[in-house]
Amino acid sequence: MQLSICTISFRHQLVSMDNLAEWACCHGFQGIELWGAHALSLEAQPQYDAKWLNDMGLSISMLSDYLPIAGDKRNAWQKCRHICRLAKQWDTKKVRTFAGHQASSEVGAIARKEMTQRLRGICEYAADQGLDVLVETHPGTLADTSSSIVQLIEEVDHPALKLNYDTLHVWESGEDPAQFHRQVEEHVGHYHLKNVLSRELLTVFSPENVYSPAGSRYGMVPLLEGAMDYQQFLPQVLGKPAATASLEWFGHNVKQTLLDDKAALEEMKLSLLRENSSRVVGCPDYLT
Repeated sequence: MQLSICTISFRHQLVSMDNLAEWACCHGFQGIELWGAHALSLEAQPQYDAKWLNDMGLSISMLSDYLPIAGDKRNAWQKCRHICRLAKQWDTKKVRTFAGHQASSEVGAIARKEMTQRLRGICEYAADQGLDVLVETHPGTLADTSSSIVQLIEEVDHPALKLNYDTLHVWESGEDPAQFHRQVEEHVGHYHLKNVLSRELLTVFSPENVYSPAGSRYGMVPLLEGAMDYQQFLPQVLGKPAATASLEWFGHNVKQTLLDDKAALEEMKLSLLRENSSRVVGCPDYLT
């Protein structure tokens, strides 16, 4: 599995793109997930591009933004074209978005049809640019429950539509992330990995709190120390060379937390390799 840091983790810090890229490279990350707001601000600085990153052995794993699938159509298409152009500038094939900003239970049939039709149009345009559109599994959107996610895939019915599988939010919806992953794995294009101290504190990840410099960070915990048990889910993806994932950390002490989580994942991967190796070369069960 290829692992990325997220520039959004540094949204309230005075850290340059040079510093982030050099740090990610020096510590063995393979990619950077570029927040749309940061991609827009870097647009006027052409010295930062895909070649610059590639020369350091890095790439942009995904450009994460919010493409409107409701509201003014003209503004939506302007935004879509702009973000797709930025994705191509950074030589990434993945554009992340949310499936609207309303819970699926609150969207009527007519409104849902309009939203999914626009999302299909976005997918068609993106596909023409060689891009995939990754809808994030997230509360308060059309991708907030397993049934609505599956329905969304069927309604849009386009190969460019993928999922950004935010494992914690799948768990938040009441699903078993490992079990649901087996159901939709063929549609997954990227993974977000994070954890929380308890279910009662999941609101710490609400956008209005995350984006606020004064927001609470209490409840955000290292990946393998939270209420969601990753032990069943991670073995499904850790050993897949083509799988890409981001450590989505919004709390304090960013760099050290990312390093600790990366080390924990590497240790788990090694443990799984040792376990699989012992099964292959070990004595048959009937001889033990």
